[in-house]
Amino acid sequence: MSGGQEVGSRKQEAGGEKRIGAGGGWRVGRRYTSRMSKRDGVGVRTAKKRARRAVGASANGKAAGARPPAVLPERDREAHKRWLLEITQIPTAAGREQRVAAWIRAWVAARPELVLKEDAAGNLVIEPKKRWGKSGAGAPRPIFITAHLDHPAFVVERIIGPGTVELAFRGGVMDEYFRDARVVVHVGDGGRAERAVSAILSGEGAGVASADGKERLFKTYTAELDEEVEVGVGDVGTWALPPAEVDGHGIVHTHACDDLAALAAALSAYDTLLQGMRVGAAGVGGQDVRLIFTRSEEIGFTGAIAACKLRTMPKNARVIALENSRSFADSPIGGGPIVRVGDRMSVFSPRLTAACAKRAEQIAGHAASPRATERNAVVAEGMKWQRKLMAGGACEATVFCAYGYEATCLCLPLGNYHNMADLADVQAGTYDVAAKGPPRVGREFIALGDYEGLVDLLVAIGMELPEANPVVERIEKLYEKHEFVLREGGAAKGVGGRKGAKREARRG
Repeated sequence: MSGGQEVGSRKQEAGGEKRIGAGGGWRVGRRYTSRMSKRDGVGVRTAKKRARRAVGASANGKAAGARPPAVLPERDREAHKRWLLEITQIPTAAGREQRVAAWIRAWVAARPELVLKEDAAGNLVIEPKKRWGKSGAGAPRPIFITAHLDHPAFVVERIIGPGTVELAFRGGVMDEYFRDARVVVHVGDGGRAERAVSAILSGEGAGVASADGKERLFKTYTAELDEEVEVGVGDVGTWALPPAEVDGHGIVHTHACDDLAALAAALSAYDTLLQGMRVGAAGVGGQDVRLIFTRSEEIGFTGAIAACKLRTMPKNARVIALENSRSFADSPIGGGPIVRVGDRMSVFSPRLTAACAKRAEQIAGHAASPRATERNAVVAEGMKWQRKLMAGGACEATVFCAYGYEATCLCLPLGNYHNMADLADVQAGTYDVAAKGPPRVGREFIALGDYEGLVDLLVAIGMELPEANPVVERIEKLYEKHEFVLREGGAAKGVGGRKGAKREARRG
């Protein structure tokens, strides 16, 4: 999507918020009241009651904690899908995330209850002007939901001559995919008109070296532009890809799921919580929930590291990083959002991971997989979700844990990771170049149902997130249930009660 298209969509987005709002039937401001009454035949008071029931109701009627509606209103789903398709087509690269940031600024500006802050590294924080949740002693610790603003892409490094530029690639893609590849340079900023120009990569350069010259930081490629235009150093280049679409099987094919689909999910969930706050929906507003969007993840978690060093988040924060992670056979696309227990570098905070898994289990009505004593049909109904390690890559949760935060990750299973089609064959050396030609990039893809499930899970977490370790609580219940067998035959006298266990649950 060209810069001009992007600016237009932002204006339309801001205007759209004034017309119908993203919250559908939850919005009950003055401007909406008369339209709602005429269109739906209900008054404001009735709409508020319906919204409260929808948000606060438990899925099975039990007091298992506040839960989101099993299915969000249709207008919510449509808005969330629209944001997903728009955001994931915005050109972005490590260090050049300004277009995505501009979209977010427009989104926040349309919501007067929210404020956007920026730390010294350019990371963005969204929070309510009036903090959600209780304050003082006993208040829940803040929850920070994170996603990153960049995606592997090119940045113009230098102008070689008329119609010829050198592009530095910032991100991780195998060398095989660059041969004679088609790209798009997005010309803009600095007072020049926004436009996009196609180009072809014609050769590899020496690369961008580190300050001491001992390491190559980025690969570089010469690109021949299809037309001579005024291109500037720092302009962003992306792979030439077809427009985004949702196919007949519910699969979203788009330019940059990683990590812009996660960013869209975070905004969608936050908007759902905000709509609930507007009407005083039951179960909403008890948690101090904020969003943080980090820069330059694709070149080594640079923005996340800076956020830790700058203390952008308080040290007692519970940090939930969102990602799009390469799908494998045991983590299928369409299998639901994933509660990620770790990555190839580390295992995340067990207590927070268990708390997120508990919320997933509550809203789905089942565990991620059936027990050995259960039939598969047990997990066939309700929301699909998965609990996996996802060791195919590393994510920002590892950074946050390393700096002393309690952190975990939720992710979407991703196809064409970093736009690399046929990646498994290329890695294995079984890709048939003679028959297919050189490997080519493609649109990344996720399941729309997985995306919607992630939004639902984030809403659930934003409404309630256990502080105590759910695993310790579950283990203690098992002990209470069966401790009597230890006393059979006089072999034991018992081991103490619940007091110590409660301490362990809090410590987690």
